[in-house]
Amino acid sequence: MGSLTSDHVVLLATGGTIASRADSTTGSTLAADSGASVLEAACSSAGAVEVVDLMQKGSYLLTFQDMLAICAAIRRALDVTSTRGVVVTHGTDTMEETAYLADLLHDDSRPVVFTGAQRAADHDDPDGPRNLRAAITVAMSPEARDRGALIVFDGEVLSIPGTRKSETSTARAFSNPDLGSVGTVTEEGSVRLTPARKRPAPLDFPRTEQNPAEPVRVDIVAVYPGADAALFRAALAAGARGIVLEATGLGNANAVLSEAVRTAIEDGVVVVTSTRVHAGPVRGVYGNGGGKTLEDAGAIPSGLLRPSQARMLLQTLLTLGMTPQVIAQHIRQRSGPAPV
Repeated sequence: MGSLTSDHVVLLATGGTIASRADSTTGSTLAADSGASVLEAACSSAGAVEVVDLMQKGSYLLTFQDMLAICAAIRRALDVTSTRGVVVTHGTDTMEETAYLADLLHDDSRPVVFTGAQRAADHDDPDGPRNLRAAITVAMSPEARDRGALIVFDGEVLSIPGTRKSETSTARAFSNPDLGSVGTVTEEGSVRLTPARKRPAPLDFPRTEQNPAEPVRVDIVAVYPGADAALFRAALAAGARGIVLEATGLGNANAVLSEAVRTAIEDGVVVVTSTRVHAGPVRGVYGNGGGKTLEDAGAIPSGLLRPSQARMLLQTLLTLGMTPQVIAQHIRQRSGPAPV
């Protein structure tokens, strides 16, 4: 669809369940619908919409390069002065990562709104159309400006840092356990938002022409009772320049892993500690291999960021070529809620 000259929303379609249908030949559900079909099903009357088909994938298939491509398309859409906002339809599996990357790089006051579906387009009661209507309404709303990227799902509006998929199949797929939602949107088009929080300065957009064919490798390594350092060392052997520990509790490991972390950091690898716990901060308290031991070894606590978003932040900072010291400053700056 050609660019519109009057005020409009740009819909970037990437696939996901909102665009998926049952495939009789494989017995599975696959992304199949175009952005125009997704928009038609929503029957939105919120305003003019320009549709751009970027890709047609389940979000479990996306790479860091795919996510950068989505962010580049957002920037192109906002280069047009008549664009009021951008909506991205996206699979729910990795929406929290792509949306967080978009939020990290977003340097415009206009809103970028991610949405999708838990039920496929050919379901008897698909949730995608109403989610898309709500997302377009928020993208057109003046109250949504200066908030970076947002997720709109099941009538809730969520700011991105700390938001994660918390239900595998129910309609309310996302939550932000520490900060809650920032607003609601009704079927009638009423948008209510809490006061906007101050956002950290956006990161520079990685220049894709300078990126290597293979992106900087950043792995997530789980901590569990009796874990040794074998998986951690395997990540290093595979070329990881950054590792996020999905630790226990406040961000704890054990003595064996802590020693492996210390050695890796001395070799220039950046290690961030997150947690498998649903809510609450990550901070060093316990010794003997716990979070305080990890901090003393040079690991960086992720604050309120859980492993998926901590990894996205770390991979972006490493891709930008930042030193471990500067990376630590950025992570600490973005690890907790900003003041209103």
